[in-house]
Amino acid sequence: MKKYYKSFASSLYIRKTFAGLATCLLAAGLLSTSSPALANKKSDTLRMAYDQAPESVDPYFNNVRIGVIIAANVWDTLLYRDPLTNEYKGQLAKSWKQIDDRTLEFELREGVKFHNGEEFDADSVVYTLDYVADPKNKATTQQNVSWIEKVEKLGKYKVRVISKQPFPGAKEYLSTTVAIHPAKYYKEVGPKGMNAKPVGSGPYKVVEYIPGKSITLERNTEYFKDSPKKQPKIGKIEIRFIPDRQTQMAEVISGGEDFIMHVPKDQADQLQSMPNLQVVSGNTMRIVFMQMNILDSTPAPQLKDERVRKAIAHAIDRKSIIKNIVGEGAEILNTICTPSQVGCTEDGATTYNYDPALSKKLLAEAGYPNGFNIDIVAYRERNQTEAIINYLQAVGINAKLNYLQYAAMRDMIRANKASLTHQTWASNLVNDVSASTPVYFAFGNDDITRDPQVRDLLDKGDHTINIELRKATYKRALDLIADKAYAIPLWSLPVNYVVNKEVNFKPYPDELVRFWEMSWK
Repeated sequence: MKKYYKSFASSLYIRKTFAGLATCLLAAGLLSTSSPALANKKSDTLRMAYDQAPESVDPYFNNVRIGVIIAANVWDTLLYRDPLTNEYKGQLAKSWKQIDDRTLEFELREGVKFHNGEEFDADSVVYTLDYVADPKNKATTQQNVSWIEKVEKLGKYKVRVISKQPFPGAKEYLSTTVAIHPAKYYKEVGPKGMNAKPVGSGPYKVVEYIPGKSITLERNTEYFKDSPKKQPKIGKIEIRFIPDRQTQMAEVISGGEDFIMHVPKDQADQLQSMPNLQVVSGNTMRIVFMQMNILDSTPAPQLKDERVRKAIAHAIDRKSIIKNIVGEGAEILNTICTPSQVGCTEDGATTYNYDPALSKKLLAEAGYPNGFNIDIVAYRERNQTEAIINYLQAVGINAKLNYLQYAAMRDMIRANKASLTHQTWASNLVNDVSASTPVYFAFGNDDITRDPQVRDLLDKGDHTINIELRKATYKRALDLIADKAYAIPLWSLPVNYVVNKEVNFKPYPDELVRFWEMSWK
């Protein structure tokens, strides 16, 4: 474990460096406790930095978290799920009813306009959903719409959404991830045009977008009053994409930025003492896990041996990593799903406690007494990945890190070029197992296991109306994944937000930043 302690010592060095940075900024007068905050407040502009850039702002062609945040603030959905009560409310739809196991009927709101002035009506719903549900249009978030068979227009403000099979999660998707575009505009410009000049109906509109650099949102002063989303209070939101974490830190300390998130525990602890900042933390729906490529053409054939996969699971001290790196609020996971999701359970699932001796024994039995070399790909929480690498090295597995932007990592996995992957997934806000486990185990683009029995169980669970039978079916799938060690569930991921003290901000478990709720103190 020498490498782990070396890593811990390195983190102490980072803390000293960070403290030195703060001291230098104070000495230089860049940490004024009032003027940067007041300047932003006076200009009514909230400035945010994020480490990943969306590959597209069109919500159907992106699934990195900042894209999900932008989508929720710029676009609306038919329904809205209250993040605290889980109650469904009408958003673009004013009412709805279940016609049968496959059909939902919606009465739409009248008088709603998109940011370009185009009127919202049934055509907007029909064209958007028909387009993105068609596999030939290759939506990145295909799993969010693949359940839709067709959408029928019954009148100018009335539609029916019909699923291919009974799909009990339909309302959950229609209230979270299934944004509605303006039909005429989307037909003219398509996803590329929607990315270049985004147009939604939400509380904020995009006024400038420089791909890979920044996006600027402005309050939609004509946002419809009956929306369950609150009328926005802050006039402008400027989001910059800054990959380097230390640069983000310097910016938020100096007042150049007002809001950053996913701040590592040790750095968040240091920022607690900054007089112009507040640190807000909370657990989330996001799960952390490791994928292992066991396809026939895997770059790491060692992973095809169940004993090797179990050895990897037993090599990682999840409790220590949570205590020293992940932070308060994190929960150890034993199955690949978010505990709050309908259908998620770990009751009876095989668990893998930290046991390096057993790990070495399993490796020896599999024919690797001296371990082996392997690549590991990751895209965020680098300090967690490095801790995992140190634990693997302690049992003889030498993992070389390939750290990428999310889209590059995802494409590498889908091209069957990744061996071991340190992943996270937040289900695009959807509080249903159909949005988590099947993404990685139901023969979709991200499935590098492809067990037909698991796939069939998940498919049955996705389309079973009886809630108890549905839960039992998902449990069998989750148990099988755990027993075969097809992937390694690690922990839930709490988020540390660092926010200017002049800003009112409330975190939610779905990890969604609701700019429309934020205000100046």
